[in-house]
Amino acid sequence: MDRSGKGFVKMWVLALVVVLAVAGVVGAFSLPGLGKHEKVKAVNGTVTIPLAAVADGKAHFYKYSQGGKEVAFFVVKSPGGAVKTAFDACDVCFREKKGYEQGGGFMVCKQCNKKFDINRIGEGAGGGCNPSFLPSRQVGNAIVIATSDLMAGSRFF
Repeated sequence: MDRSGKGFVKMWVLALVVVLAVAGVVGAFSLPGLGKHEKVKAVNGTVTIPLAAVADGKAHFYKYSQGGKEVAFFVVKSPGGAVKTAFDACDVCFREKKGYEQGGGFMVCKQCNKKFDINRIGEGAGGGCNPSFLPSRQVGNAIVIATSDLMAGSRFF
């Protein structure tokens, strides 16, 4: 078969489609909002995350689903030692559905690139472009989040 034949063109088109499909699957896990969230389930109206799972100082991203609505959030141990919880949504940029990524001791909005000191994430940090506060409490060796608090943030998603 010569290289100008239809068979050769079809082979190259098929090869290109396969390469693009593989790249799309691999790339999907690095796109904002895809692949970074671990799904969690509630028991008796609360989601429980072991402190040991978030003790490394890295942001851990989770998704909770209820009634067809998914809510994304993160848990991170601050450089000061406190465990912080926030929706994976910015108070201002949430409509873009990009969320956050960690950059050292900061959470960085993937829409506007503003950096937020992890030590300052919390109830009093609202207003403007901030990680939206998610109430939680420490009970024994776990972080406990009420599903009602999770669903209260569903407007971000």
